[in-house]
Amino acid sequence: MTKLAKFELKQGLHRESTQYEEEGKWYDGNHIRFRAGKPENMRGYETKVSATFVGNARDLITYKSADSKKRAVFGTPDRLYEHDGDRIVDITPLVTTATTLTNCFGTSSGSTRVCCSTTAMNSRGVGDYVAFTSSAAFNNVSLQGNTYPIVSVISTQVFTISVTDAANATASDTGSATFNYLIPTGNSIAVGGTGYGAAPYQATVCASNTRAWNQAASADATDIVFDITQWSLDNWGDDVVANRSGSNIYYFDSDASTVPIRATSITTSPVSVNSIVVSPNDRHLIALGANQYEASATVSGTFNPMLVRWSDQDDRTNWVPSLTTTSGEVVLTDGTKIIGAVRSRTAINIWTDNALWLMQFSGPPFTFKFTQAGTNCGLIAQHAAVDYNGVTYWMGFDNFYKYDGSVRALDCTVRKYIFDRLNTKYQDKVFTGINSEFKEIIWLYASDESGVTDCDSYVIYSPENNYWTYGTGIFTTFADQQVFGNTITTGVSSNASRLYNNEPPDYFTANNNPITSFVESADFDIEDGDKILYMNKLIPDFDLSTGKLKVKIITKTYPESSESTTKEFEITQQTDKVNFRARGRQAKIRVSCSSQNASWQWGAVRIAVQPDGER
Repeated sequence: MTKLAKFELKQGLHRESTQYEEEGKWYDGNHIRFRAGKPENMRGYETKVSATFVGNARDLITYKSADSKKRAVFGTPDRLYEHDGDRIVDITPLVTTATTLTNCFGTSSGSTRVCCSTTAMNSRGVGDYVAFTSSAAFNNVSLQGNTYPIVSVISTQVFTISVTDAANATASDTGSATFNYLIPTGNSIAVGGTGYGAAPYQATVCASNTRAWNQAASADATDIVFDITQWSLDNWGDDVVANRSGSNIYYFDSDASTVPIRATSITTSPVSVNSIVVSPNDRHLIALGANQYEASATVSGTFNPMLVRWSDQDDRTNWVPSLTTTSGEVVLTDGTKIIGAVRSRTAINIWTDNALWLMQFSGPPFTFKFTQAGTNCGLIAQHAAVDYNGVTYWMGFDNFYKYDGSVRALDCTVRKYIFDRLNTKYQDKVFTGINSEFKEIIWLYASDESGVTDCDSYVIYSPENNYWTYGTGIFTTFADQQVFGNTITTGVSSNASRLYNNEPPDYFTANNNPITSFVESADFDIEDGDKILYMNKLIPDFDLSTGKLKVKIITKTYPESSESTTKEFEITQQTDKVNFRARGRQAKIRVSCSSQNASWQWGAVRIAVQPDGER
């Protein structure tokens, strides 16, 4: 006679070995977390505003400005945006402004293509953006205050754009406008190459002092990889400092009255910076990977990817070391380049591709002291680290780590699974954030699934509850709940980039579409599989809000045998028991839910099971 037994498993997902070896644990799942040791489904997400934006976000910060507005600033390879209220505003910096030109447009009746003639394109090409001001409408075309990508280049002074409304007349010389060029479009994926086409042109390294497009700098030169374009954002008071990797540093005044509001260049900052961070309390603006200070070329000295350079205290514009400033610089060791940095309670943690360094304010005469905290623990991506309750956590190249006074690898129950499916081609896109409501750290990453080029997956670690889980999703950045009351994310859905409210209270859909969640156990057996087990009844105990759960039992004769599956049976709030028959030397249970706006949690589920002989 079968006997009811509670089905209780160790919390978290466990994928370090085979499904049979992980007996007594949860093995697989999606859109689930653990509360009080029991699996439950995660809440959903909804669009925060209807507006879309260009590109996939690479950094995101949220804050309250002096006017008490809740704000979010985020950057894509193409643009920089601000959100406040019910809008998304393009605040991408302008780098050049042409004088107002007349008779500078050409139109063709019935066409949305506009030909633009300017005095200089400032090295802009297809995909770069131009904004028009002081432009009167012409031939049914209005460019005033709008931004357009360049769709073709005809000559060094002529290009075309595509507009919304077709022209109602043909003209070769019409209209007037001021041409404002945005910062050049960046890389959304890593780009390979070898010479002039891939990296700064340095012809003098060749014997002939000349080389052709994409020709190697020397006979033994190796391929060059251009990393993806990243943004690095931080607060300066209630404003924002921003850096797009490889450019100088920009400043966004949240309370600026100029229309349109845009971030502006800090012209005295180094011209090439890989990332930035603002030091707490003492407030220095810090550049990581930057041009060294040279008296003859203050902002454009020799670039050093291992250089830490900082401005004067409380002055983002002064980068000149002197007896009257605290500006300075230090070159780190143990690595080839600085990857990123995170503020902690006692220091700024800085990672190279191989080591962890601590940067601590010490005051005059050196301003900061630097201490190496670990080696062979490099950071996989610029945004792959976070400080949580005074402990720093990060994703390395083959493991997860923490620093709490010493560097230690985390005991990760899904490490092999995550790093086996990580698409290393897009590892620079890894992004981490905190979900303080559930005491979680989340890493977003791109999987090796076919066709994937951006973050489509996540892995979660709960330091306080000590469990790991993982799943799939659409998000590329992630910000905690302190400002907006729930976590804020950016993501891509239906080929459009949007800003999302993530896990708002009692919301269990994806923009009003059902979300499928599931959890699956590892295999279990009787007497190490020496006997066949027989099951014929399940007593559900689920905290189910609405809808239905689907449950099935999967059995095998041996670990490598083919599977046999029971009919998938449904469980509602009214289901008191489920009768079925299943036999095998090993078995597993799978629970899933696709009901609209349903929440569920596993309770004390019982299964009737008994030994059924040795055959």
